[in-house]
Amino acid sequence: MMRHLFLLLATTILTIGTLHPQHTDPHEGVADPHDNTITHTPLRTGADQLSTFHSPLSSFHFPLSTFHSPLSSFHFPLSTFHSPLSTFHFPLSTKKIALVANHTSLVARPLGGYTHLVDTLLSNDIDVVKIFCPEHGFRGTEAAGAHIASTTDSATGLPIISLYGKNKKPTPAQLQGVDLVIFDLQDVGCRFYTYISTLHYVMEACAEQHIPLLLLDRPNPNGHYVDGPVLDTAHLRSFVGMHPVPVVYGMTIGEYAMMINGEGWLNGGIHCNLTVLPLQGYSHSQPSTLNSQPSTLNPQLSTLNSQLSALPTPPSPNLRNDHAIALYPSLCLFEGTRCGVGRGTPYPFEWVTFGNDTLDLRHETAPAAFSIHYLITMYRRVPKGQFFLNNNFFDKLAGTYSLRRQLEQGTPEQVIRDSWQPALDNFKKIREKYLIYK
Repeated sequence: MMRHLFLLLATTILTIGTLHPQHTDPHEGVADPHDNTITHTPLRTGADQLSTFHSPLSSFHFPLSTFHSPLSSFHFPLSTFHSPLSTFHFPLSTKKIALVANHTSLVARPLGGYTHLVDTLLSNDIDVVKIFCPEHGFRGTEAAGAHIASTTDSATGLPIISLYGKNKKPTPAQLQGVDLVIFDLQDVGCRFYTYISTLHYVMEACAEQHIPLLLLDRPNPNGHYVDGPVLDTAHLRSFVGMHPVPVVYGMTIGEYAMMINGEGWLNGGIHCNLTVLPLQGYSHSQPSTLNSQPSTLNPQLSTLNSQLSALPTPPSPNLRNDHAIALYPSLCLFEGTRCGVGRGTPYPFEWVTFGNDTLDLRHETAPAAFSIHYLITMYRRVPKGQFFLNNNFFDKLAGTYSLRRQLEQGTPEQVIRDSWQPALDNFKKIREKYLIYK
């Protein structure tokens, strides 16, 4: 198998990205759009390979040897807009690998269809010893905030360890015997989407245990802009917001990981031995779309450009289409109010409800930036004193106490936006240092 793949490599010329290694010295979950209101086909690992989702993807390839042990190479496919693992060298066949993965960790076959990353590695005789999964579980079907139990994969016998709930950070015991951690999760570019908090704790655990981390970068469907209030980490830091970043930070998860490292945000300022596998052909100015998930009702939004960066599957069950993904940064703050955002309906994150009052956004073009217009509109329509939940979850999602007060005081929208601009401008300067893509 390995010999066959080596020969395949010798006859294949691939366009590749530049690797971005960073080799250095050794609360509660969000009520986000991931729910179990739709069901994905269960992942199958081992010999039976997953091919549930469909998207025209090209291939990447993965030679091995930068962690000091030259080995042959193997080749397996992934989207053009996902990490092209070419000329990247890891001695994988001699390493014990732990994966941080879920239902989005898909790899495209050369002739169409998908396999899961777990299947791909196992079929190439790579020694995967365990899987860590984030909020919503390995299959991505668990409700937002639901307890995720650790379990065993029935097909392979691999342990699946939950990183949501009390065990948000891999323990030394859970990482014992692991030589390399591979991280592959599809982010949506919002501060309260908890996969970047999982990333933080995985990086921290790897740094403490002197284990290298390989991150397979993926497109950010909200990566074309930066907007919203910057998190007040002194007072509102939680699992739905750990870093001083705005609601929408305009970075891929690989760029974000480099920023976590570079800004010293890990415990004690330690650094993770991080390598990011960059995307091929990706640009922040080029929106990423769900290739097989057109918008629900809006025909203009349903016409997807095949040249765009395609996500192979919805990143979570309640982000079912591009329209919902685009609205999510602006609508998720309603999770800290008594309004609903369409959970349990066919149109999650495409409308807002309070009793029989509905703000229907299904036919509207999503805003090109983070918008507080919907919040202002519904705040005026909800009876006084009934809008916010009786806790500070809204403030945690907003990242500031100011937005609640501004809504209550009737502050004009532009004045509210102006109030967060200085911190936003400062973040943009920090962000610039870690951008891989234009």
